[in-house]
Amino acid sequence: VQLQASGGGLVQAGGSLRLSCAASGSTFSNYAVGWYRQAPGKQRELVAAISSGRNTNYADSVKGRFTISRDNAKNTVYLQMNSLKPEDTAVYYCNTHLLLLRLWDVSRFASWGQGTLVTVSS
Repeated sequence: VQLQASGGGLVQAGGSLRLSCAASGSTFSNYAVGWYRQAPGKQRELVAAISSGRNTNYADSVKGRFTISRDNAKNTVYLQMNSLKPEDTAVYYCNTHLLLLRLWDVSRFASWGQGTLVTVSS
């Protein structure tokens, strides 16, 4: 499965953005998908994940503000980000695994696609 993240941009604190992760491959619906971010000088972290059965996980820092969803007909996973804060500024990436739980182990992924930059101004 190849992935392409898009939808980043510059937004003021309190604003919203929706990121898209478009996938190629007919088996996309079988995969769990995670959204990750990496801020300057910080390690990459998982912020939200969705299983093939649409179970979701969120990092504590984004709970109640971010919503992950998927449209298998479009081979796309979305990350709706509301009430954005300056600390949400980062490059956002998506990645996949058959098991949702494995998405939390960021170190297991050797390959990352091009991310999308989100900048939140104060």
